[in-house]
Amino acid sequence: MPGLIDAHVHLSSAASVDLANDNISSDFTAIESLQAAEESLLRGFTTLRDAGGAGYGIARAFEKRKATTPRLFYSGKALSATGGHGDFRGTTESKICSCQVSGSNISTICDGVPEVLKATREQLREGATQIKIMAAGGIASPADKITNLQFSDDEILAIVDEAKRNGTYVMAHAYTPEALIRCVKLGVRSLEHANLLDEKAAKIIAANNAFIVPTLAIYEAFYLHGKEFNTPDHVLEKLGGVRSNSLEAIKIAHDYSINVGFGTDLLGGLMKYQNTEFKIRSQVETPFQTLYSATYKNAELLNMVDKLGIIKSGAFADIIVFEGNPLEDIDLLVNPNESIKLIIKDGYIVSDKLTT
Repeated sequence: MPGLIDAHVHLSSAASVDLANDNISSDFTAIESLQAAEESLLRGFTTLRDAGGAGYGIARAFEKRKATTPRLFYSGKALSATGGHGDFRGTTESKICSCQVSGSNISTICDGVPEVLKATREQLREGATQIKIMAAGGIASPADKITNLQFSDDEILAIVDEAKRNGTYVMAHAYTPEALIRCVKLGVRSLEHANLLDEKAAKIIAANNAFIVPTLAIYEAFYLHGKEFNTPDHVLEKLGGVRSNSLEAIKIAHDYSINVGFGTDLLGGLMKYQNTEFKIRSQVETPFQTLYSATYKNAELLNMVDKLGIIKSGAFADIIVFEGNPLEDIDLLVNPNESIKLIIKDGYIVSDKLTT
């Protein structure tokens, strides 16, 4: 079958489950990012879309290691408003006053149309294949609520316009129906998480041919293993509100024929649970639906139809071979070390257990 695509990763957070990552050196982060990507490839993911953090340097390193790393689509730094989901300072931490301050390993802080335009252009200058924005409150950020709507309409419109004029699109962090509807109406193409999707939002998303990218693995991993990985308390406190509705959101998305992608959003030591996304989604999806999301639909999202997510003449030679049929048994994808017998990425044999 075609190589898998994970459309929501954070490689620069491979060193820690704390998204801020501000006390971890950049060289250590780079090494951890490379290792995380190599491990992801051995799980069958031949392509990754980074949702904030990975930049030109990591992409260049991957390009030099084609045979051992996945193909990478990167956003550079995610754009966040002050106090938004990419601003990991607590309420009592220091103020900032300079334009476009880096908020963390994954984000940059920018306010007002001139600043967001500059930040967008900086990511594009560094080769970003899409632009990521924090359009609403999140779990990992200490100073906001899930229900917060972030950036003004004018700011988001400016970012979307700049991305479109450069031949790409915007992906946005958003949970609530209000945030999802607002993003779609302002031209955002890829809606990340969408856990609290309802029927009203689903109708509008479907009508605009936008995508949602569920990331259920991260919530389950935090719920089951968060404390052992020293997950910050504010993260665990916010978790329940979005985790409980995740499966229902996917059901609604399919009911309204929304484009449903596949992502995981895992951080630090939790990245090893990447393939649990298949098992979690199997509660509301057929194996075909989940595999279709992780291959063809994600290729469509990345504007790589006929190149990724498919086996055909002219497509990239990304192929994984299983012992068994994952369309009949999704557990084959949950345990890739046992079931995957051959991994080919871009024509390179990455792992071959057929001849050993």
